[in-house]
Amino acid sequence: MTDEKQIESRIKEIEAEMSSADFWENKEKAQAAVRELNELKQKLEGAKVIDRGDAILTILSGAGGDDAEDFSAMLLEMYLKYFGKKGWQTSLVHENKNDHGGYRNITIEIHGKNSYGDLKNESGVHRLVRISPFDAKKLRHTSFSLVEVLPKLSKVIAIEIPEKDLRVEFARAGGPGGQNVNKRETAVRVVHIPTGLSVHATGERSQAQNREKALEILKAKLFKKAEEERKNLKESMQISKTTEIEWGNQIRSYVLHPYKMVKDHRTGRETSNVEAVLAGDIDDFIVAEKNL
Repeated sequence: MTDEKQIESRIKEIEAEMSSADFWENKEKAQAAVRELNELKQKLEGAKVIDRGDAILTILSGAGGDDAEDFSAMLLEMYLKYFGKKGWQTSLVHENKNDHGGYRNITIEIHGKNSYGDLKNESGVHRLVRISPFDAKKLRHTSFSLVEVLPKLSKVIAIEIPEKDLRVEFARAGGPGGQNVNKRETAVRVVHIPTGLSVHATGERSQAQNREKALEILKAKLFKKAEEERKNLKESMQISKTTEIEWGNQIRSYVLHPYKMVKDHRTGRETSNVEAVLAGDIDDFIVAEKNL
């Protein structure tokens, strides 16, 4: 059941309670119910705005060195092909490439109807098993990448972050091996001090634009953190919590050797047609995840 359905169900429960003749006999309990109802209605409206909106996708390489960074590039290509089939557009926020065409990390925005609603369950650790193209002995390697999907927040959802809670760092933007180096310090990293959450932005032309983009994504991270912890936004922003990425907790495995299979460990959905999946044919997985 989705959060939206749970909220709607609870709203109906409270409204049924309010229609009873003795609802106001306990004034404190009644007032608490009215407050909860108003909060739930605001949350429901916010959820509806987010599920119709755009998404921000980050892929971060984990254990596996060059193999993991190559896997991140494979995942990016898979998602880009899927977005193309959906008719969605993308724009680059930040990338950190290696010299082999792989990615240490990359963040892009996806512009398309309900892109966040469709993609949000892709968040998690993805695992690849294959014969490594970087191993002279042709041994089998396991590598991991983390996918994070955030909502691109609507203007109607206001999140204010005190300046004292932010640390902003600037650097020169540039490509791998010193290529395409921008002489000005346009790259921006914004850290939310209480939670330790951070965002890089290098895709815009100016320092100010990258700072604005990084803040926008940071707010989305804080919003999603609050949702996951089932806390209100203000409370979630006050409490420091760092989450270790545990690479054993994969949500999906892509096995290319000794057999071929892609399996989602949450839904049990699997296929032996790995080539089709890596070419963007992931609808079956996304539909199964949405029905969890």
